[in-house]
Amino acid sequence: MSKKNVRIGLGALVLFLAGFLTARIMSSGPALSDWQEFTATAETAGLESCTSILVGKDASADGSTMTTHTCDCGICDWTWRHVPAADHKPGSTRKIYHISQYRTWPPSEGLKWDLIKKDFTGLEIPQVPHTYGYHHGSFGYINDRQVAIGESTIGCQRKLRNPTQTPALDLTMLTLLAMERASTARQAIQLMGSLAEKYGYGFHDDGEMLAVADPREVWIFEIIPVGPLWKPDSGKPGAIWSAQRVPDDHVSVCPNESRIGEIDLNNKDYFMASEHVVSFAVENGLYDPKSGQSFSWKKAYSPSEGSAASTRGRIQRMWRFFDLVAPSRKFKPETANMDFPFSVKPDKKLSVQDVMALTRDRSYGTPFDPVKGIRGGPFKNPNLYRQTRVIDDGRAEYTTVTQGRSWLPDQIGGLVWIAFGSQDTACYMPFYAGVTELPKSFQVGDHWIFSRDSARWAFDYTDFHVQPVYSEAIQDVAAAQTKYEAKIIASIPEIDKKALELSKKGTAAATRYLTEFCVDNANKVIKAWWKLGDDLLVKYNHMFIYDTVKRTYYRNRPVQPEWWKKAVEAFDILMDK
Repeated sequence: MSKKNVRIGLGALVLFLAGFLTARIMSSGPALSDWQEFTATAETAGLESCTSILVGKDASADGSTMTTHTCDCGICDWTWRHVPAADHKPGSTRKIYHISQYRTWPPSEGLKWDLIKKDFTGLEIPQVPHTYGYHHGSFGYINDRQVAIGESTIGCQRKLRNPTQTPALDLTMLTLLAMERASTARQAIQLMGSLAEKYGYGFHDDGEMLAVADPREVWIFEIIPVGPLWKPDSGKPGAIWSAQRVPDDHVSVCPNESRIGEIDLNNKDYFMASEHVVSFAVENGLYDPKSGQSFSWKKAYSPSEGSAASTRGRIQRMWRFFDLVAPSRKFKPETANMDFPFSVKPDKKLSVQDVMALTRDRSYGTPFDPVKGIRGGPFKNPNLYRQTRVIDDGRAEYTTVTQGRSWLPDQIGGLVWIAFGSQDTACYMPFYAGVTELPKSFQVGDHWIFSRDSARWAFDYTDFHVQPVYSEAIQDVAAAQTKYEAKIIASIPEIDKKALELSKKGTAAATRYLTEFCVDNANKVIKAWWKLGDDLLVKYNHMFIYDTVKRTYYRNRPVQPEWWKKAVEAFDILMDK
């Protein structure tokens, strides 16, 4: 690298770091009293945040269906809870609440899932005789019938947004209702679509995508409001929606962009949609049937221009995913995102470990590599240069990987793997669909108040101590992931077998076993990550390496590369002029 290039590069780096630090300071804690500003900031962040991956049963190594959700909000609630199954008396009703996926409250005021009851919409809908048990965070993720969900915000045409309080249903509320009432993916989609049409969808949310799966099928479901003038008594539907099934031997992805193109409602095996899906677009000037072009859902309702190359990597997740799962297709970064196929047959079938690896991808070795050149600093930290939006962005509240396995009873077949914080420094922990309890540490926590009672903070604590010497410390994390994550993944078949044997004696015995296993494992992992953070603090203290066994330290390690030292010298010369 010439001195001229070093000077130019370092100048750009300094400007970037200044902007990066300013952004971090400004986003360190929005004033909850200014709710409008907070919501605007959160929703803007959400449009380029969550990634959802979908895997058909014949595209997976073990025959399971899979979905993922990287909840990359950066300021949202990360708490989880289990809602038990319940029976309800005839004539019972279900209250509907406004639930923002972005809003949190200070822990001193209480838990989010208690406080949302203050935002009662005034609507109560007829209750069903039996509601299923399920696990949820910002959204419902899996119920005891193996219906699973992942999420990604896609946005929509501005004129269709409905930020008023008139619509009774937000996205989170829809997913909770689906968890309570649906026993298949199709049923979940039809339920959410019909309820949104009847009672209205919007307020906190606009265009959204849900990956909806059961043990046999995986679907992309997209829903959009119908504008701020909609009223319940208008006689018109309060939402517009469409759904397309991922072929069983295919995989797909949603990186905050609409994925459904042309739809064929005569092919009921692969498409579902609102009855007015085309006519509404025509009425609102979003599609002209006289144009000679076929109707495209995404072009009408949620167009997104650009490619990985044209945006310099800002919207490169679409390309990166297809390049990773089907390299033989040789997809190009210059391909417009709107032109990528809905789904693709992967070059090899994906295991759950493969899917977890996809959620951790940082685009290393590509033109959008966040540590290329001097971008990552002396210790190749991918979090220093965030001009490209990679899959593992480093700001996740948590990430989920769900599995539906048709060859097992529902309580054993369904799995949701949960990893708190940035995927690269976190550990996936399994929770079966039949589990009736989550660790207490999953149910508490807040971005702005450190707490050793919160599971999420254990992983952030380790992540924080990785950042200064990333290339060194990430190896320690990888060793811990091998010990606590890979080992558990390998043990799942044996856990399944034991639970299946117990289930023959009665559901209760298997439920107790799975609950104890999952909670105990999670508590062990959380304890290990607290210790890992402590160990990293000691090991890399003062940017040296302290050997706690030999009680010595290495003053010349971690070693700063020569190119970095020369770059500093070049920058000094530049600054002296």
